[in-house]
Amino acid sequence: MPLEDKVAIVTGGAKGIGAAVSEQLATLGAKVVVNYNSSFKEAEKIVNKMKSKGGQVCCLPGNVADEEHMERIAKLTRERFDKIDILVNNAGITQDNLMVNMTSEEWRKVVETNLNGVFNSTHAVLPAMKEQNSGCIINMSSIIGQMGGVGQANYSAAKAGVIGFTKTLAQEMARYNIRVNAVCPGFIDTSMTEQIPEKVKEKLMKKIPMGRFGETQEVAKTIAFLILHGTYITGQTINVNGGMYME
Repeated sequence: MPLEDKVAIVTGGAKGIGAAVSEQLATLGAKVVVNYNSSFKEAEKIVNKMKSKGGQVCCLPGNVADEEHMERIAKLTRERFDKIDILVNNAGITQDNLMVNMTSEEWRKVVETNLNGVFNSTHAVLPAMKEQNSGCIINMSSIIGQMGGVGQANYSAAKAGVIGFTKTLAQEMARYNIRVNAVCPGFIDTSMTEQIPEKVKEKLMKKIPMGRFGETQEVAKTIAFLILHGTYITGQTINVNGGMYME
Protein backbone atom coordinates (compact mmCIF):
# COMPACT_ATOMS: atom_id res chain seq x y z
CA MET A 1 0.00 0.00 0.00
CA PRO A 2 2.33 2.77 -1.24
CA LEU A 3 0.09 5.63 0.01
CA GLU A 4 -0.69 4.01 3.36
CA ASP A 5 0.49 6.96 5.44
CA LYS A 6 -0.87 9.70 3.16
CA VAL A 7 -3.97 11.88 3.50
CA ALA A 8 -5.70 13.17 0.37
CA ILE A 9 -8.52 15.60 -0.39
CA VAL A 10 -10.26 15.22 -3.75
CA THR A 11 -12.58 18.09 -4.66
CA GLY A 12 -15.54 17.07 -6.77
CA GLY A 13 -14.53 13.57 -5.79
CA ALA A 14 -17.93 11.91 -6.05
CA LYS A 15 -18.52 11.74 -9.80
CA GLY A 16 -16.70 11.22 -13.09
CA ILE A 17 -12.94 11.67 -13.03
CA GLY A 18 -13.09 12.73 -9.37
CA ALA A 19 -14.72 9.45 -8.34
CA ALA A 20 -12.07 7.46 -10.22
CA VAL A 21 -9.33 9.47 -8.48
CA SER A 22 -10.91 8.97 -5.05
CA GLU A 23 -11.11 5.21 -5.59
CA GLN A 24 -7.59 5.00 -7.04
CA LEU A 25 -5.99 6.78 -4.09
CA ALA A 26 -8.00 4.78 -1.56
CA THR A 27 -7.00 1.55 -3.30
CA LEU A 28 -3.37 2.60 -2.95
CA GLY A 29 -3.88 3.02 0.80
CA ALA A 30 -4.43 6.76 1.21
CA LYS A 31 -6.93 8.17 3.68
CA VAL A 32 -9.26 10.01 1.31
CA VAL A 33 -11.64 12.90 1.95
CA VAL A 34 -14.19 12.95 -0.86
CA ASN A 35 -15.44 16.50 -1.24
CA TYR A 36 -18.81 17.04 -2.92
CA ASN A 37 -21.18 19.93 -3.38
CA SER A 38 -24.58 18.46 -4.30
CA SER A 39 -23.74 14.82 -5.05
CA PHE A 40 -24.25 13.32 -1.59
CA LYS A 41 -25.65 9.98 -2.84
CA GLU A 42 -22.71 9.48 -5.19
CA ALA A 43 -20.21 10.43 -2.47
CA GLU A 44 -21.84 8.08 0.02
CA LYS A 45 -21.74 5.29 -2.54
CA ILE A 46 -17.99 5.69 -3.07
CA VAL A 47 -17.31 5.89 0.66
CA ASN A 48 -19.30 2.73 1.35
CA LYS A 49 -17.65 0.91 -1.56
CA MET A 50 -14.12 1.75 -0.44
CA LYS A 51 -14.85 1.09 3.25
CA SER A 52 -16.09 -2.38 2.31
CA LYS A 53 -12.62 -2.95 0.84
CA GLY A 54 -10.89 -1.72 3.98
CA GLY A 55 -10.26 1.83 2.82
CA GLN A 56 -10.27 4.82 5.16
CA VAL A 57 -12.58 7.18 3.30
CA CYS A 58 -15.01 9.89 4.34
CA CYS A 59 -17.00 12.53 2.52
CA LEU A 60 -17.36 16.23 3.34
CA PRO A 61 -19.76 18.69 1.69
CA GLY A 62 -18.52 22.04 0.44
CA ASN A 63 -18.65 24.36 -2.53
CA VAL A 64 -15.13 25.07 -3.81
CA ALA A 65 -16.32 28.52 -4.89
CA ASP A 66 -16.83 29.37 -1.21
CA GLU A 67 -13.54 30.09 0.57
CA GLU A 68 -15.01 29.43 4.02
CA HIS A 69 -16.26 25.99 2.93
CA MET A 70 -12.78 24.94 1.84
CA GLU A 71 -11.14 26.32 4.99
CA ARG A 72 -13.59 24.21 7.00
CA ILE A 73 -12.79 21.06 5.00
CA ALA A 74 -9.05 21.57 5.51
CA LYS A 75 -9.60 22.14 9.24
CA LEU A 76 -11.78 19.02 9.63
CA THR A 77 -9.31 16.93 7.64
CA ARG A 78 -6.43 17.95 9.89
CA GLU A 79 -8.49 17.33 13.01
CA ARG A 80 -9.37 13.84 11.84
CA PHE A 81 -6.15 12.71 10.15
CA ASP A 82 -3.52 15.10 11.58
CA LYS A 83 -2.18 16.25 8.20
CA ILE A 84 -2.86 16.84 4.49
CA ASP A 85 -0.42 15.34 1.99
CA ILE A 86 -2.33 15.45 -1.29
CA LEU A 87 -4.84 17.81 -2.86
CA VAL A 88 -6.52 17.00 -6.17
CA ASN A 89 -8.37 20.07 -7.44
CA ASN A 90 -10.89 18.29 -9.62
CA ALA A 91 -14.22 20.08 -9.04
CA GLY A 92 -15.55 21.73 -12.18
CA ILE A 93 -18.70 22.72 -14.04
CA THR A 94 -19.70 23.80 -17.55
CA GLN A 95 -22.18 26.45 -18.66
CA ASP A 96 -21.68 26.37 -22.44
CA ASN A 97 -22.87 29.15 -24.69
CA LEU A 98 -21.54 31.12 -27.64
CA MET A 99 -19.78 34.23 -26.38
CA VAL A 100 -22.26 36.52 -28.12
CA ASN A 101 -25.06 34.90 -26.11
CA MET A 102 -23.18 34.16 -22.89
CA THR A 103 -24.57 35.82 -19.80
CA SER A 104 -22.39 37.34 -17.10
CA GLU A 105 -23.88 34.74 -14.74
CA GLU A 106 -22.71 31.84 -16.97
CA TRP A 107 -19.25 33.38 -17.12
CA ARG A 108 -19.09 34.07 -13.40
CA LYS A 109 -20.29 30.64 -12.22
CA VAL A 110 -17.76 28.73 -14.32
CA VAL A 111 -14.81 30.96 -13.39
CA GLU A 112 -15.77 30.95 -9.70
CA THR A 113 -15.87 27.14 -9.59
CA ASN A 114 -13.16 26.13 -12.06
CA LEU A 115 -10.55 28.80 -11.30
CA ASN A 116 -11.41 30.55 -8.03
CA GLY A 117 -12.24 27.14 -6.57
CA VAL A 118 -8.68 25.98 -7.23
CA PHE A 119 -7.38 29.04 -5.37
CA ASN A 120 -9.75 28.48 -2.43
CA SER A 121 -8.91 24.80 -1.97
CA THR A 122 -5.18 25.32 -2.40
CA HIS A 123 -5.06 28.33 -0.10
CA ALA A 124 -6.80 26.25 2.58
CA VAL A 125 -4.32 23.34 2.53
CA LEU A 126 -1.02 25.20 2.04
CA PRO A 127 -0.44 25.99 5.74
CA ALA A 128 -0.56 22.28 6.60
CA MET A 129 1.74 21.33 3.73
CA LYS A 130 4.24 24.09 4.53
CA GLU A 131 4.26 23.07 8.19
CA GLN A 132 5.12 19.47 7.35
CA ASN A 133 7.50 20.58 4.55
CA SER A 134 5.92 18.28 1.96
CA GLY A 135 2.90 17.96 -0.26
CA CYS A 136 1.56 17.21 -3.70
CA ILE A 137 -1.08 19.27 -5.50
CA ILE A 138 -2.69 18.17 -8.76
CA ASN A 139 -4.81 20.74 -10.58
CA MET A 140 -7.28 19.52 -13.16
CA SER A 141 -7.12 21.62 -16.30
CA SER A 142 -8.35 20.50 -19.73
CA ILE A 143 -7.44 20.26 -23.40
CA ILE A 144 -10.03 23.03 -23.82
CA GLY A 145 -7.79 25.28 -21.73
CA GLN A 146 -5.04 24.68 -24.28
CA MET A 147 -6.83 24.91 -27.60
CA GLY A 148 -10.17 26.56 -26.80
CA GLY A 149 -13.60 25.24 -27.70
CA VAL A 150 -16.61 26.75 -29.44
CA GLY A 151 -19.19 27.82 -26.88
CA GLN A 152 -16.73 27.44 -24.02
CA ALA A 153 -15.05 30.81 -23.57
CA ASN A 154 -15.75 30.70 -19.83
CA TYR A 155 -14.53 27.12 -19.36
CA SER A 156 -11.49 27.62 -21.61
CA ALA A 157 -10.43 30.80 -19.82
CA ALA A 158 -10.77 29.18 -16.41
CA LYS A 159 -8.85 26.06 -17.38
CA ALA A 160 -6.09 28.10 -19.04
CA GLY A 161 -5.88 30.09 -15.83
CA VAL A 162 -5.37 26.86 -13.89
CA ILE A 163 -2.26 26.13 -15.98
CA GLY A 164 -0.77 29.55 -15.25
CA PHE A 165 -1.64 29.21 -11.56
CA THR A 166 0.07 25.79 -11.48
CA LYS A 167 3.32 27.05 -12.99
CA THR A 168 3.58 29.96 -10.56
CA LEU A 169 2.62 27.98 -7.47
CA ALA A 170 5.15 25.28 -8.34
CA GLN A 171 7.93 27.88 -8.32
CA GLU A 172 6.77 29.37 -5.02
CA MET A 173 6.33 26.04 -3.24
CA ALA A 174 9.41 24.11 -4.41
CA ARG A 175 11.39 25.38 -1.40
CA TYR A 176 8.85 23.67 0.86
CA ASN A 177 9.07 20.35 -1.01
CA ILE A 178 5.52 20.83 -2.32
CA ARG A 179 5.07 19.69 -5.92
CA VAL A 180 2.35 21.26 -8.07
CA ASN A 181 1.29 19.92 -11.47
CA ALA A 182 -1.64 20.21 -13.84
CA VAL A 183 -3.33 17.35 -15.68
CA CYS A 184 -5.10 18.16 -18.94
CA PRO A 185 -7.55 15.43 -19.91
CA GLY A 186 -8.75 15.31 -23.48
CA PHE A 187 -12.21 13.97 -24.17
CA ILE A 188 -13.02 11.46 -21.42
CA ASP A 189 -16.15 9.31 -21.09
CA THR A 190 -18.07 11.14 -18.36
CA SER A 191 -21.48 12.71 -17.89
CA MET A 192 -20.05 15.90 -19.40
CA THR A 193 -19.08 14.26 -22.70
CA GLU A 194 -22.36 12.32 -22.80
CA GLN A 195 -24.00 15.65 -23.62
CA ILE A 196 -21.98 16.04 -26.84
CA PRO A 197 -24.12 15.36 -29.96
CA GLU A 198 -23.23 12.13 -31.76
CA LYS A 199 -22.19 13.89 -34.97
CA VAL A 200 -19.80 16.11 -33.03
CA LYS A 201 -18.38 13.05 -31.25
CA GLU A 202 -17.66 11.43 -34.60
CA LYS A 203 -15.73 14.50 -35.75
CA LEU A 204 -13.77 14.57 -32.50
CA MET A 205 -12.85 10.89 -32.80
CA LYS A 206 -11.20 11.62 -36.15
CA LYS A 207 -8.92 14.14 -34.44
CA ILE A 208 -7.81 11.67 -31.77
CA PRO A 209 -4.99 9.41 -33.04
CA MET A 210 -6.03 6.64 -30.63
CA GLY A 211 -9.54 6.80 -32.08
CA ARG A 212 -11.50 6.83 -28.83
CA PHE A 213 -12.44 8.88 -25.80
CA GLY A 214 -10.40 8.21 -22.67
CA GLU A 215 -11.58 6.47 -19.52
CA THR A 216 -11.72 8.07 -16.11
CA GLN A 217 -9.37 5.41 -14.71
CA GLU A 218 -6.70 6.44 -17.21
CA VAL A 219 -6.71 9.97 -15.80
CA ALA A 220 -6.75 8.64 -12.24
CA LYS A 221 -3.72 6.44 -12.89
CA THR A 222 -1.83 9.42 -14.32
CA ILE A 223 -2.53 11.35 -11.13
CA ALA A 224 -1.39 8.38 -9.04
CA PHE A 225 1.85 8.26 -11.06
CA LEU A 226 2.55 11.94 -10.38
CA ILE A 227 1.94 11.43 -6.66
CA LEU A 228 3.95 8.23 -6.31
CA HIS A 229 6.73 8.53 -8.85
CA GLY A 230 6.89 12.16 -10.00
CA THR A 231 9.29 13.18 -7.26
CA TYR A 232 11.23 15.49 -9.64
CA ILE A 233 8.21 16.69 -11.60
CA THR A 234 6.70 20.05 -10.72
CA GLY A 235 5.16 22.95 -12.64
CA GLN A 236 4.27 20.67 -15.52
CA THR A 237 1.18 20.17 -17.65
CA ILE A 238 0.55 16.48 -18.30
CA ASN A 239 -1.71 15.75 -21.26
CA VAL A 240 -3.97 12.69 -21.18
CA ASN A 241 -5.66 13.03 -24.54
CA GLY A 242 -4.99 10.03 -26.77
CA GLY A 243 -2.45 11.96 -28.85
CA MET A 244 -4.77 14.82 -29.75
CA TYR A 245 -2.56 17.74 -30.70
CA MET A 246 -3.33 21.35 -29.94
CA GLU A 247 -4.58 23.43 -32.86
